[in-house]
Amino acid sequence: MPAFSTVVWVLSAVLIGVVLWKSGIGMLRSMTSLLPPPPPTGEMRKVNVRYRCSVCGLEIKLLLAPDEDPPPPKHCLEDMDVVAPLFE
Repeated sequence: MPAFSTVVWVLSAVLIGVVLWKSGIGMLRSMTSLLPPPPPTGEMRKVNVRYRCSVCGLEIKLLLAPDEDPPPPKHCLEDMDVVAPLFE
């Protein structure tokens, strides 16, 4: 008759193995699923514009906008300044 601690170790190892197996299979299945369809054209456009707040120095990068030349956002109750990209 095996000791109680041996049974606990074996059961916990089996439980950990099942959890790792299920999570691995789930990760593999998530990589093979299809991407969602893109949004309709004209709603959002890809842009690459960087802004900096002249008051506090906060910088943001805008990636999507409804038009090609979006208006600057406001921060600290003032319009932010467009920052020229360093390498592009």
